[in-house]
Amino acid sequence: MLIPAYNEEARLGATLRAVREAGFADEVVVVDDGSQDGTARVAENEGARVVRLPRNLGKGEALNRGAREVRGDVVVLLDADLGASAGQGALLLGPLAAGRADIAVAVFPPVRRKAGFGMVKRLARWALRREGLDAREPLSGQRAMRREVLLDLLPFHSGFGIEVGMSIRALRKGYRIEEVDTTMSHAETGRDVRGFLHRGRQPIGVSLFGQFQANAER
Repeated sequence: MLIPAYNEEARLGATLRAVREAGFADEVVVVDDGSQDGTARVAENEGARVVRLPRNLGKGEALNRGAREVRGDVVVLLDADLGASAGQGALLLGPLAAGRADIAVAVFPPVRRKAGFGMVKRLARWALRREGLDAREPLSGQRAMRREVLLDLLPFHSGFGIEVGMSIRALRKGYRIEEVDTTMSHAETGRDVRGFLHRGRQPIGVSLFGQFQANAER
């Protein structure tokens, strides 16, 4: 289990407890991405192994550092803010165990409130459709794959859009991706200034990282 976390003191504890209660992770590695709160302390109190980054380097770089620390044969990637719904990460193991997929990606139910205009998802779906994948949840960070697959997909870009780039690289390497329905939920950004600033950076990240991945394959 690999969880990148940045200033997630408030929700990380519930996420880790849900994973432990579900019983599908032999080890949990939390990458504290330069948090300014008690994220690392919460992770350690819940029994996770913590990798501390000296400053905030972004989700992609947090995964780059953490991927080399995990030891299990199968790695589940989860966001730190899933809370009690993190236990559904166990559902991602099914397609791998059945031999149907090399990467399983969680599909979330429709959000209760509309936080944006869908532009980011449309852009991401378009990029993946060009690679042959008609994805319902192109931006989901909840994924499971064998450790050797994860290492084969490195490095990830440090900014936004790493999930799209990860999928593009996986498809080009011939890995099979299957989406899995869940009822997971996370802390949603809203129609406030913070939410719009967050989403405003996403399209740039999706576009730039898609280009990064394409260049990396040449």
